[in-house]
Amino acid sequence: MMEYTLKELANRLDARLVGDPDRIIRGVAALDGATKLEISFFANPKYLQQMRQSEAGAIIIGPECEQHEGQNFLVHDDPSGSFQKVLLLFKGGEPRYTGFIGIHPTAVIHPTAVLGNDVTVGPYAVIDEKARIGDKTMVGSHVYVGPNSSIGEKCLIHPHSVIREDSVIKDRVVLQPGAVVGCCGFGYRSDQTGHHKLEQLGNVVIEDDVEIGSNTAIDRARFQSTVIGRGSKLGNLIQISHNVQIGKNCLFVGKIGVAGSAQIGNWVVMGGNVAVNGHIKVCDGVRIAGFSGVSKSLKQPGDYGGVPVQPLKEYNRNAVFLRNIKKFFDRVQRLEEKCC
Repeated sequence: MMEYTLKELANRLDARLVGDPDRIIRGVAALDGATKLEISFFANPKYLQQMRQSEAGAIIIGPECEQHEGQNFLVHDDPSGSFQKVLLLFKGGEPRYTGFIGIHPTAVIHPTAVLGNDVTVGPYAVIDEKARIGDKTMVGSHVYVGPNSSIGEKCLIHPHSVIREDSVIKDRVVLQPGAVVGCCGFGYRSDQTGHHKLEQLGNVVIEDDVEIGSNTAIDRARFQSTVIGRGSKLGNLIQISHNVQIGKNCLFVGKIGVAGSAQIGNWVVMGGNVAVNGHIKVCDGVRIAGFSGVSKSLKQPGDYGGVPVQPLKEYNRNAVFLRNIKKFFDRVQRLEEKCC
């Protein structure tokens, strides 16, 4: 069984130790379930009561956090990041996503495909014509990589993902299970005889260090490129429509829909279930609360919410008024009765 003293953990984390340096730690746990042999962390004020009552052998906290007598602490500027290092330490290092190494014999690889060094291709994966895969990339089981597509170095393509033809995926990209990159955009021309498909002949470009969540779909552009900017993270069950441009370091929580040709700036954050209209622009530094609807362009950074979105403070104030509308109505009615 792996175990460390608090002094050893403090040295590994470059953290300040408060308490018993010889305390033995054998694992990690949440604040409300940790034992005296486990370490936890505190980074969110809503869990303050749990921290005070925790039986953890030690708690990683920030320098501004109050310390209680009888508890052991490791003090670090980044409690969550430090806890992640301890977690990996007890788990034996970075996680392994498959036990298969190299090319599995059931994988189907077109003779014109080009694979780099130390590539893993799992069971029943298909690598189609002229596809290219960079060094140290893992392609999971039942993945499809389409013709003329390219995947960069050190990517993780989890099982049952689909990468359609001509897609460009750069370095250190993660596709969670079931992600679809390069599916056809939803475009039709309608007349009296019916709805006629507009062929989507562009592609998708996913830049470095992007993560795409499970069952998220990113449509190819009609004739140019749908782009997901460097460092952006997209959650599960998201729909990114054709020709959308998403900037750098954006965070999109699950169940978001972005309609065609919308342009999203850098460092944009969207909560769950946000809907974004097509052909509009959202500037850098915008944060949108969950369940909001963006119908027009947002030209100023800041916090927004509601349907349609408005500055978040205004939306919250209006929500309070709306909750009290019956009380206001009754008051007006009483005043009218009194006056008349």
